[in-house]
Amino acid sequence: MPGELARRLGTADAVVVGLSAMIGAGVFAAFAPAAGAAGQWLLAALAIAAVVAYCNATSSARLAALYPESGGTYVYGRRRLGPLWGYLAGWGFTVGKTASCAAMALTFGAYAAPSLARPLAVAAVVALTALNLLGVQRSAGAARVIVAFVLAVLAAVIVAGLTGGTAGPYGWFAHGPLPEPLLYDPTNASGAGVWGVLQGAGLLFFAFAGYARIATLGEEVRDPSRTIPRAVGIALAITLVVYTLVAVAALRVLGPVRLALSEAPLADVVRGAGAGWLAPAVGVGAAVAALGALLALLLGVSRTVLAMARERDLPGVLAVVDPVRQVPRRAELAVGVAAVALLLVADLRGAIGFSSFGVLVYYAIANACALTLSREEGAPPRAVPALGLALCLLLAATLPLTSVLWGLAVFAAGLALWTVRHRRPR
Repeated sequence: MPGELARRLGTADAVVVGLSAMIGAGVFAAFAPAAGAAGQWLLAALAIAAVVAYCNATSSARLAALYPESGGTYVYGRRRLGPLWGYLAGWGFTVGKTASCAAMALTFGAYAAPSLARPLAVAAVVALTALNLLGVQRSAGAARVIVAFVLAVLAAVIVAGLTGGTAGPYGWFAHGPLPEPLLYDPTNASGAGVWGVLQGAGLLFFAFAGYARIATLGEEVRDPSRTIPRAVGIALAITLVVYTLVAVAALRVLGPVRLALSEAPLADVVRGAGAGWLAPAVGVGAAVAALGALLALLLGVSRTVLAMARERDLPGVLAVVDPVRQVPRRAELAVGVAAVALLLVADLRGAIGFSSFGVLVYYAIANACALTLSREEGAPPRAVPALGLALCLLLAATLPLTSVLWGLAVFAAGLALWTVRHRRPR
């Protein structure tokens, strides 16, 4: 029978879960494509991404405090906008983030041992799923170790980048022909233009999106009305400071052109700064960060699956909570099996393009939900969710066309399943 999850996480645990999701493998790679879009306006793109993240985080935190249940925006959409909107949020999150689980596992494998990337990725999913089955406190403890190590690596990169050598204002290509393809001309003072900055912001936003993991764990947090908003704010603030320093260090050492072309941006930063001996540590940090992101993703997706199963938007058999460990064991096993299946049969380089689109739609629905809150329900200033909703939709529209088409296809498939399921008695 479905049961309740135990409230075992305090503020520090919730902050660590959020940090492990946000400061994941993305920080080791996200700045390169963002620089390719935004050029020398990379910091402006980062600022826009941070504003969107703040709006989304504020809306999500207020809603999570009001509805401290597993499921995040799936729950809020059902409560505030109706079952269909909640379903679409949950569908996009579950499908997209399950693919992201597989991608993060493959990222770990690629950094740890490229020739064994796929077997190591499968092993990582199996091991972390088993860890999650032992209880959420064990998972939070592992996340704490991962976050500490990754922050130490990033601190070393920042120090090296801010104190070491530089490669000129346009990186290592300062005196050569402009490389292609780039979305901007770094010799043009106008830079990438508004479209490029917005696309850069859209790419960088997803490095912030991990604060959703805190909300999806709402049923397992102690004193959620205080803990969730506080944890979201702290995790987001720490992440913004770290990302800003990383971006400044990368631009100082590489410049926007070299940064845009780098396959391992942070490793190139330490090499360009004259601290090449740090490059292996950066590789290890990326592998560990991928594990942290995978751990947080498995936790978040399984809780959304639990919530959808409780409402019969997914098979009800997945709604069982282990009476001893107090974890949604069947939901966690289902997510783990799905991630392993993707690793075994799918070409993930093209299969997860819709994930970015889905995350922005997910948060657009969260902001729309927050707009319906009254003052008595703890509504944020109305401008916050309104701006968040508008920016989410704008950034979704600026994503590469392939990502948008994949996203629309996934949501269309989900809507078709919803229609079929609700036409027949259950």
